Amino acid sequence: MKRWNWQIFLGAALLLLSIGVYLLHYLIFRDPHHIFIFLVEDIAFVFVEVLLVTLIIHRLLQEREKKERLEKLNMVIGAFFSEVGMKLLEILSRWDPKIEGMQRAPSASRETVGQKFFRIGNYLKTHDFSLESGTPDWDVLRAFLVPRRDFLLRLLENPNLLEHESFTDVLWAVFHLTEELQARESLRDLPEADQRHLRGDLKRVYGHLTLQWLKYMAHLKDSYPYLFSLSLRTNPFDRSASPIVQESS
Repeated sequence: MKRWNWQIFLGAALLLLSIGVYLLHYLIFRDPHHIFIFLVEDIAFVFVEVLLVTLIIHRLLQEREKKERLEKLNMVIGAFFSEVGMKLLEILSRWDPKIEGMQRAPSASRETVGQKFFRIGNYLKTHDFSLESGTPDWDVLRAFLVPRRDFLLRLLENPNLLEHESFTDVLWAVFHLTEELQARESLRDLPEADQRHLRGDLKRVYGHLTLQWLKYMAHLKDSYPYLFSLSLRTNPFDRSASPIVQESS
């Protein structure tokens, strides 16, 4: 209420000052004709000001602010992949019987970095993310994810995530899987129905996480080529990946 009282007082004061200046103009020049001409012109220009400020300048400022927020969010996404995402993708891709097909390109050894990323992206975008029919090593997953639960929870508390719905879906999927694994006293000799449930959670994580990795890599490619180069050389889908830079043939 105090805020509105202050705004009302300021508005009334400005209006009185405007009336006072017009009155002073009349007392000095005794020319109401020109006063009304300028008044109408000023009122007419108000609509142009609304157009410029509200629809153009304000929009440009919003776009700039949104770009800055997304840039900060990409730093959060980078921290997630560094701490959780890359290693989790490496674990999951080991249980993917079809992922090796991505490496069987006839000219893979002669590819540039950009060509390799384009090929990997095309392959993963049409991948079904089905894991082996056998039981995954749930203990390995729990040993990796549960110690990082607090880290995931802190990321979920970040208000900037509202700007990035797909990354929020990834976080929730990984966090849910972590909760499922932590809630069970033992992950051995689980009923088949429970294993199907966990494999469904695992497939959701694998698919969402992979597509988010592609988006993050595209961001690095455009904005941070040196980080992109390292991330591609150590990509979690290549079992022979190495950070060592090889001579191009």
